[in-house]
Amino acid sequence: MNSKKTAIKVENISKCYRIGLKENVQDTLGKTIFNFIKSPLNNFNRYRSLYKFGDIKPDQDGKPGNDRSDIVWAIKDVSFEVKEGEIVGIIGINGAGKSTLLKILTRITPPTSGFATIHGRVSSLLEVGTGFHPDLTGRENVYLNGTILGMRKKELDRKFDEIVDFSGVEKFIDTPVKRYSSGMKVRLAFAVAAYLEPEILLIDEVLAVGDANFQKKCLNKMQDVSQQGRTVLFVSHNMQAVTRLCSRTILLNGGRVQVDGPSHHVVSLYMHSEKATKSERKWPDMTKAPGDEVVRLCSVRVRTKEGQVTEVMDIRQPVGLEMEYEVYQPGHKLFVYYHVVNEDGIEIFESFENDPAWRGKPRQPGRYISTAWIPGNFLSEGILFISPAIRTSEPEVRRLRVDDAVAFQVVDSLDGDSARIDFAGRMVGVVRPLLKWETHFNPNGS
Repeated sequence: MNSKKTAIKVENISKCYRIGLKENVQDTLGKTIFNFIKSPLNNFNRYRSLYKFGDIKPDQDGKPGNDRSDIVWAIKDVSFEVKEGEIVGIIGINGAGKSTLLKILTRITPPTSGFATIHGRVSSLLEVGTGFHPDLTGRENVYLNGTILGMRKKELDRKFDEIVDFSGVEKFIDTPVKRYSSGMKVRLAFAVAAYLEPEILLIDEVLAVGDANFQKKCLNKMQDVSQQGRTVLFVSHNMQAVTRLCSRTILLNGGRVQVDGPSHHVVSLYMHSEKATKSERKWPDMTKAPGDEVVRLCSVRVRTKEGQVTEVMDIRQPVGLEMEYEVYQPGHKLFVYYHVVNEDGIEIFESFENDPAWRGKPRQPGRYISTAWIPGNFLSEGILFISPAIRTSEPEVRRLRVDDAVAFQVVDSLDGDSARIDFAGRMVGVVRPLLKWETHFNPNGS
């Protein structure tokens, strides 16, 4: 029996929008509070007009009960509970209702029907710069956000140096936020959200902006927050971050809860859903492809030795990771490589192209295809996420990287000729090599 108290309880929440009707709801907490104080009468009329759809309930198939074609349901009859100290992931394709759900929980937008009960002080980071006033400095915004959360000046003074140090914007802390880059805004916003000691932290795609070091700091900080008994609701498209951070994940599909369970199981289902990450990805418009004026990525795929693109690989068979790219400028030496991570967020390996025909040699403009082969009976079972990348040397510059561009699943049979032999139980480890063994028997015992 779980003795922990409930931090968030969502009961049958639905949200519909009327096509063609502009909903004058602010998309940041700061703007919402400012406009509520500025014009309470307009605010009352606005919310009354939003709730006029409250009698419209979604049918079982998700369509409005009165079959009105001008109504769109963003989320439909969503229910779940989150206990104190839990870190729960929320995943789904774009348009699944993830951000709408968090905006309802932070009271930025009201639900059409249903309700949520939240026990504790909430801090949220729903987008870059959420809750920041652009004309105020970073310092002023830190104190403004803390005041909104009900903190006293002494508490804010005590936390201020930690916030600034984590964000790395100390040089610009007295500069208006409107002059910050997107990375600076999100670093400061995350630091404010995490360090002001909320009981509940709601985060939407904070890892979409920032470098690898900042992302690692964010993950570590969210783990610290959870260990302190506080609750985190984490929306992300970064599956390795979700599986690394969250023991439980909710998959939204078409505005509904499709699955709610252990992260590894839910992420696996999502990875193999119709619209999720596949084993092949192409960029037909090279002007929008990852890269720059030196090199751009055309496609990346997972294939068998026969050339077939596949999402599921037999553990005994070799796996080909194929990358196609276009070089535009001559004279550059390229480092073409893959970063491979499993569903637990564990980095399995990085592999750099080592074809002697191109090693250390400048590339001429043109189309290239580089394939890395992973031998059979090397990987363990599970889902692997593949991130292709290209660097140049002299000077060393990372020209492109696409996180989790493709993925595939390794499956192990019970035919007796893989590393598991005849053992049918769970095998641990990130690799599963079929090693050569020798066993000698002496009937005399000596």
